[in-house]
Amino acid sequence: MNPSSVLYFDYAATTPLDPRVLEAMMPYLTEVYYNASSGHAGGLRAQQAVMQARMTIARHIGAKMADIVFTSGATEAINLAVLGVTRAAADVTTDAARRTLVTVGAEHAAVLDSMEHCRSQGWNVVHLPVDGSGRVDLTRAAEVISSDVLLLSVMLVNNETGVIQDLAALSAMAREHGVVVMTDATQAYGKIPLNVDDLGVDLMTFSGHKIYGPKGVGVLYRRSTVPIEALAFGGGQEGGARSGTLNVPGIVGMAEAGSLALASLAEEAARIGALRDRFERAVTEQFSAVVNGADADRSYNISNVMFPLADVDAMLLQMPEVAISKGSACSSAKPRPSHVLTAMGRSPDEAQRSIRCSFGRTTTEQDVDRLLEMMKHAHEKATAAVTGHL
Repeated sequence: MNPSSVLYFDYAATTPLDPRVLEAMMPYLTEVYYNASSGHAGGLRAQQAVMQARMTIARHIGAKMADIVFTSGATEAINLAVLGVTRAAADVTTDAARRTLVTVGAEHAAVLDSMEHCRSQGWNVVHLPVDGSGRVDLTRAAEVISSDVLLLSVMLVNNETGVIQDLAALSAMAREHGVVVMTDATQAYGKIPLNVDDLGVDLMTFSGHKIYGPKGVGVLYRRSTVPIEALAFGGGQEGGARSGTLNVPGIVGMAEAGSLALASLAEEAARIGALRDRFERAVTEQFSAVVNGADADRSYNISNVMFPLADVDAMLLQMPEVAISKGSACSSAKPRPSHVLTAMGRSPDEAQRSIRCSFGRTTTEQDVDRLLEMMKHAHEKATAAVTGHL
């Protein structure tokens, strides 16, 4: 199958590099190839590019430039945030009672697995429940968040359903008890307005490749008042928080991608949101599909739908030229029912009958209509397979 013939509906997994981003990166892939840590004139040119990108990204989220730490991606940023904060606390804290970490059962695996590692090191880990629409139970959160808690981590926009959490309300609860607040904003950066002070967060993570930027670059925003212990040692880059030669082209590209996304945010939210709504109206009417998280506030670009009458795996086999997924791309190596959907109360069978379609900058009405036509034929065959009519 020719990759150019793929009908792409997996923008939540990754996005194509915007040509304008590539153009911004090219000088740092060719003539300005210098190490940003070098003291000569070439290195200073690379340093200047990194500084400008740092200022730009800080402005995107209402942060200070000094609080931006560049990483290889959101996964590394999450690990640095969770493990770095807990290790720093273990080293210096005199408050032995603050040994609890709180997160949400529907978080990304990078957060959940980091938390489980901390559990193996003696930390108490609590998972907040979500309701049937994927929203964090605020009543339960108020019961759990206390002076025993060191860190609260809540994903702002869920990567499988697009559900947006009331992060400001959760942060306000945490502030009352001196709890550090972290958010995985990987699916939020460039798609909804972000301000770290308005959200009340101390740590925020995101990456470049979700917003038409390059792979291999991400950001940890760390409020300067939050102690963190480095996980990588060497050159002492990023204020000692993350050693390693800076990915100058990637950093420049990420800043450019973020600026482009924010410049067209309102327009793209309206256009892509209309395409998502067009898709959801059709699948609910034609296939009796159910939209997971439909009653919650959601990001405009993600649709997670459950097909109650069809074998979804059989459907996907009927559509090899369509790129859609059954959940997070990072979870595809562990084939099992989506933990996000089961946390929302879906049975394992219902979770297995669900797919995620995500829409993006190059998606058109014609693409949506083509997808629906392919789904019609695939659904007929997959439904027949379930009911035993083949």
